[in-house]
Formats: sequence, C-alpha cells, structure tokens
Amino acid sequence: MSRLKSSILALACVAISATAFAQTPIQTSGALLIVPAFGEVKQANDEARLTLMIEEQDKDKAAAASRVNQKMKQGMEIARKEDPSAVLSTRGYYTYAVYQEEPPRPTNTQANKVRQISGWRVGQYLEVKTNNLASLPKTVAAAQSVLAMNGLQFGLSDTTAKKLDAQRINATYKNLTERIAAIARAMGRNPADAVLDTIDFEGSGNYAQESAAPKMMRAAAMSADAAQVEEPSFEPGETTLTMQVVGKVRFR
Repeated sequence: MSRLKSSILALACVAISATAFAQTPIQTSGALLIVPAFGEVKQANDEARLTLMIEEQDKDKAAAASRVNQKMKQGMEIARKEDPSAVLSTRGYYTYAVYQEEPPRPTNTQANKVRQISGWRVGQYLEVKTNNLASLPKTVAAAQSVLAMNGLQFGLSDTTAKKLDAQRINATYKNLTERIAAIARAMGRNPADAVLDTIDFEGSGNYAQESAAPKMMRAAAMSADAAQVEEPSFEPGETTLTMQVVGKVRFR
C-alpha cells in the first residue's frame, strides 16, 4: 500500500512540474520575426491591342508584294477612320519562296537536287492599340473586310497601371500590419511592442513581367474579294495586380 501511495505521489509531482513549465511564459524580447504579406487590386481592362495581318501568294513576287502593300494601306486607312485615337504600327513584313512538292526519290538518286520555286508568299502585320473599347467591334469588323484578324489582347493602359500601383502598395502594407498584430497577440504581446526592422518589397519578384504575351497564331490568307463582316463580340475582362512584401519585425 505504501508503494502504491509513493507511485501516486511521484506521478502527481511530475504533473505539477509539467503544468508549471507549460505556464512559464516564453521570453520574446528582442525576437526577430520574418512576416510575409500579400496584397492585390483588380481593375477592368481599359486598353486593347489588336493584331491584323495580310498575306498574299502569287507566282510573281512583285504581284504578291503589290497586293499586300495595297491592302495594308487600305486597312490602315480604315482603322484610322473608325478609331482616330488608335495608335498604329506595322511590323513583320516577310517574303519567302514556296517550293514545288516532289515525290519521294529513290535512295540512289542524287540528294542535292535543287528544288523548284512555284511561287512566293508575302505578308505584313499591323498592330492597333486603342482605349476606345466601345467602338472596337466596329473597328475590327471594318478592318476585316481587307485584313485578317491575327490576335487580340486586353490589358491596362500605362496611366491606369500607375494609379493602381499605389493602391497595390497600400493594400500590401495594410496586410503586413494586420498580420504582425495577429502574430503579436498570438504570442501574448502587445502589437505596439513590435518594431519593423526591414521591409522588402522586391523580395516578391513582381517587379518583373509575370508572363510573356501569348504567341500569336498566323491567320489564313484573305480572299481577293473584300466582303462586309459582321461585328464580333468582345469582353475585355479585368486585370489583377498582386504584390508580396516581407517584413522583419523585432519585439521590444
């Protein structure tokens, strides 16, 4: 019986010691914490980048080039007429030969036989940047009577992006202070005792481009006969800008 009492007494002592240890506050004075935070803002897209193109094929290289030059000029005039505020820029003028298809040759045939040119392909691209999204379907439909639509991207204008940058920084910093306060309370400390030692906005990597623009697909050559095109439907959508910040916090 005395042995049982001794065992119970020993277990009770261990329990009391463990409870006392658990209730002992952890010293956090001078502790350095690394606190990540995030912020984001959303904004409806207010800019469109339209890519139009023309491609012609002919046995006569000069004839193909002449048609391309003429239709590109017509397309640019249409775009300027429909949207005077648009910024136009041409790029990607190309000319390359089209070779005759030949049947498979026997293995003992001379391999260095010169391939015969059957014609030429000539083409050019036109970039149209505009903030006039309301008239964009009408502009595209009018231009498609001469040129082919090769791609369309929506995004934010430079002016809007600069305005959103300040909002993004404010949202991120607010999230940082809220997380620091929550961590302080979890540690049993007064948030006022937390002192920001370092704030690293560049640690996020968001100062670099998030992603490259999608590769444009080449459209088929347009018919020689211009025809009226029904207006397409577009939905500009919105852009989400994010930012990450890392703060180093010390407790007094």
